[in-house]
Amino acid sequence: MAGAASDPSERLPDPAQEARARALFSQVRCLVCQNESIDDSDAELAADLRKVVREQIAAGRSDAQVKTFLTDRYGEFVLLAPRFSLANAPLWFAGLAVVLAGLGLLVSRWRRREVTQDLNSEEESRLAALLDDEPA
Repeated sequence: MAGAASDPSERLPDPAQEARARALFSQVRCLVCQNESIDDSDAELAADLRKVVREQIAAGRSDAQVKTFLTDRYGEFVLLAPRFSLANAPLWFAGLAVVLAGLGLLVSRWRRREVTQDLNSEEESRLAALLDDEPA
């Protein structure tokens, strides 16, 4: 959290607004670091995004409005947990589909293992002959 706390002069004077901003910082992706939130990043763009979030909150916008503002400008990728939509539904369900396919494969292999067939009379006699011919 070094990024968000680096300059106290940037903080909002209202502690409730600053708390909202900090909560949003952890939900917004640093577009430079990509796997860090803007709260954790020291990148210049992350500092700019923190400033934008604070400005939006100071202007009286709701958290949802701030997120909409950011996604309109930078796309869904800016959110660490993108919203569900028809466009990104395959991404949300891909993991589940892989798990279900794996479970289906395991179940089918397990069922095939359990299926055993009894020997017919010809096979039993051949097996008996083989076992009788073995040296003791």
